[in-house]
Amino acid sequence: MLNTKQLAVPQHIGFIMDGNRRWAKERGLHTLEGHRRGYDNIKKVLQWCIDRGVKVVTVYAFSTENWNRPKNEVKYLMRLLAWAFKKELIDLQKKNVKVNFFGRLEGLPKNVQKELLVLLEKTKYNTKAVLNLAINYGGRAEILDAIKKLMKKSAEAFQLTELNFRNFLYNSSVPDPDLIIRTSGEQRLSGFLLWEAAYAELYFTKRKWPEFSEKDLDVAIEDFAQRKRNFGA
Repeated sequence: MLNTKQLAVPQHIGFIMDGNRRWAKERGLHTLEGHRRGYDNIKKVLQWCIDRGVKVVTVYAFSTENWNRPKNEVKYLMRLLAWAFKKELIDLQKKNVKVNFFGRLEGLPKNVQKELLVLLEKTKYNTKAVLNLAINYGGRAEILDAIKKLMKKSAEAFQLTELNFRNFLYNSSVPDPDLIIRTSGEQRLSGFLLWEAAYAELYFTKRKWPEFSEKDLDVAIEDFAQRKRNFGA
């Protein structure tokens, strides 16, 4: 494992988990198997991050645009989410990990909402690390939803600042990401944390999400540690 004692370890890492379908296709497997393997890797990556002192992990699990995928794929992903929320509760409790939700809850199937809300409630007092699940999420949707909330508080609008605008985002208590890692070779944010990622360091790897390894994480953290962050100063 990477010796992080002498490195500036990012406290919040966001993951754009790209490449599940391509990984499966390259191996002659069904697309859905790629998503299952991708789910398995989330658990590993979360633990690797915790082991290295990362306090917050955000995963882009399902975007607002993903509803346009084939119906059987979307149906499978929703079943996988509901199953995972229930299955992983005990392990997340043992790890002392708090789970947050980023996205539009009302757009999810009722069974997914039910299991997700239980997961959020049961883990809300955990303190070791935070796992943010971006599901039915889009950066533009988040900003639009924040503006809609803001419009209901017109008296505050005249004193609007970047700082208090955060209060209208999906979760204002979560610090901005220090590092965003996207797998599978694409070099764009695809709507991920558009407001929060203003000064995040970006790292792109050709490794597809199901094959993203502990070594790959260490390389990304080492790369991050070499960068000079001045936040526009």
